Order: sequence, then C-alpha cells, then structure tokens
Amino acid sequence: MGVSGALRRTTRWTADHAPWSSWAWRSTAFTAAGVPMALPAVAAFVFFKAAPFTLLVLLGLTPLLTRLQRSRFRELLEQEIPAVSYGDRPLRPGALLARLRSESTWRQYGYHLLLSPLAAIGGALTVLAWACGFAAATVYGWLWLLPLDTGGTGWTRRYDTVTVLGCLLLLATPWLAAALARLDSFAAAALLGPSRAKELARRVEDLAVSRAGVLDAADLERRRIERDLHDGAQQRLVALAMNLGIARATLTDLPPEAKAVIDEAHREAKEAIEELNSLVRGLHPAVLEDRGLDAALSGIAARAPLPVELTVELERRPGPTVEAVAYFVVSEALANVAKHAKASRCHVDARRDGDLLRITVTDDGVGGADPAGGTGLVGLRKRVGSVDGTILINSPSGGPTVVTVELPCGL
Repeated sequence: MGVSGALRRTTRWTADHAPWSSWAWRSTAFTAAGVPMALPAVAAFVFFKAAPFTLLVLLGLTPLLTRLQRSRFRELLEQEIPAVSYGDRPLRPGALLARLRSESTWRQYGYHLLLSPLAAIGGALTVLAWACGFAAATVYGWLWLLPLDTGGTGWTRRYDTVTVLGCLLLLATPWLAAALARLDSFAAAALLGPSRAKELARRVEDLAVSRAGVLDAADLERRRIERDLHDGAQQRLVALAMNLGIARATLTDLPPEAKAVIDEAHREAKEAIEELNSLVRGLHPAVLEDRGLDAALSGIAARAPLPVELTVELERRPGPTVEAVAYFVVSEALANVAKHAKASRCHVDARRDGDLLRITVTDDGVGGADPAGGTGLVGLRKRVGSVDGTILINSPSGGPTVVTVELPCGL
C-alpha cells in the first residue's frame, strides 16, 4: 500500500511511494535503537548517584555517544547531523577545560542526559505497543494454541473487543513511532548539530565575503571596460576628428556641399568624443585609480555647474571599491543638487576617521529632499548599502540640505 500524502508530510525521511510496512518498521527500528543509547546515562546516574560523578562519566562518553547517535540518524532516518567542535573528538589531556567551555558540549550533555532517556522510554513503549497489539489482535490464535476454559457464553464478545483494540493499536503504533522519531530528530538537530545562531552567523559571514568578491569583480570589470574604451574607441574617434580637421583645413578647393559635410562630420566626431569621455568617467575615472580620491573629487568639483568648496583629508587611501563608491556618491549628490536644490553654493567634506570614510555634502538650496520622491536619493542609498555603509539625509523645508555618508574602509 502506498504512503499517503499526509503521511509523507509527517515523515520527511520517507521516500515517495515507500511501502507502509517499510516505513513502519524503519520508524520502530529507529526508536528502539535509542534504548541502548540511553543506558550509559541511566547507569551513570544509578551507580554514581552524585551529579558531579555522573557528569564526569558522561564527559568521557559524550564523543562516543554523539558518534553513535549521528550514525543512528544517518543509517535509519537518512538524516545527516553535521559534526560540531568537540562533538566527535576523544577527550585528550589538557583539553578538559576547553571542552567544558564549549557551548556545543553542554548542548550535547542536555541531549544525552535528558532527552536520550526520554527517547529510550518512547522506544520501549513503541516496542511494547507492537507486542501488545499483536497479542491482542491474534487472541483467537492464542486460544486455539492454548485452549482455556471460557467460563461462560459471553467470552466471544470480550475477545472480539480485544481483537478490535489490538488491530487499532497496530494501526496507531506506526504513527506513534513516526511522531517520536520526528521529535527526536528535531531535538538532535538542535542539540547535537551546530548551533543555529552560529550557523546563521557563519552564513552571514560567507554572504558578506561573497558580496565583497562580487563588488570587487564588478569594479574590475568596470575598469577593464574603461581602459578598453579609453585606449580603443576613444583613440579611434580622436584620430577620426584629427583627420577630418586636417581635411577641412587642406582641401580648400572642394565644393561648398562637400565642405559642409566635412564640417558636420568633424563636429559630430568631437561631440562623440565628449560623450565617450563622460561615459568613461561614469564607468571608472582613470584619475581615481592613478591619483586617488582627492584628485578625482577635485575633477568633479571643477566640472560642477555651481561653485563647490571641497575639503579632503585622508591619511591613507581606502580600498578601491570604497573609493569608487565614494566617488559616485559625491558625483550623484552634486548632480541632485544641480537639478533639484536651486542652490548657489555647495560644500563637500571627505575625511577618514579610523576605519570609516565620512563624506558630507551640504548645499544652501531650498531643502525638502525626499528619498521616496524620485530625486535620486534612493540610488544613493542602494550604492552606499552595497558596501554596508550608512547614509543620513537632513533636508528641512527651506534648507539647507546635509547628506552624511559613512563607508567602512575595510573593503
């Protein structure tokens, strides 16, 4: 008989369409296998009634018991419980204090000392339920093998009831075994496996390292594209513009229509060079890599459509990714000021304070900047957040607007 959908949801470890008997005996075997696992804890408590002696005995047996429990889960439930520090290692001289200080040791203690005996009781009850159910369901067979004096005419009703109850117990026992196995599996994953908090911390650290690698790779790709455009397409456009200029200056006997075409082509070539220059600076300005953030911000301030007072104090250069983020943050902030602030002046202050690069952009505009209003501040937040930085925007109505950005210099 196939396993129903509800049964598959109850038992994660059961394969689809596994036979009912296989699932029932697997769960029973798993719960019954937990009985001998609890004997060391029970024996230690019985023979060493004082709690310190019990803990010392279990301290030496914990690595062995943990390995046996992990093997029980792996072989009978196909559930792999990852190893943790000190979980599978024998106790070595000099390592006692380190093991006692380990949080994983005390979680394993809790399982072997408290939950393992409870799981053993559940396993014993499961085996007893199978035995009682089988004996009750086959009561007529026992009466045939061992004829007894019925002592009256109502014996058949009593034995019919016993048979029905035995059949019901046989049907319910697999569910009992599955529930006990599921509870044991949850407890073992939480206590014998790695700590959930530490696992999440490890995953966060891995994600942070992975994101830093992605950012570095993207920055390197932008630099490569910038070099290719600067050394390839831009140089070809410059050569084209020079040739058109020479042609316009030397070919004086051409018809007016041809001269007009050359003049138009020369003007288009120069405009294309300017657009390509802007594109290259938007990808990754060469001055940022060659001369650092101070020179790159000076170029932004010089090209701004309003007067910009720039102050840069950097004892040492931050990482290339942080430098690129800082450059584009200042560039976008000045672009927003020029478009929306109606300001007459702007001040940019960039200084390094320990492991933080703090950038402040202040303008004397009308204020009222709203990050949700489509003014470009949402893009600033995303760019700053890509390196775990913070941004604070203070823009009351009537001004001034102060944008403060802090970027960690570890990247």
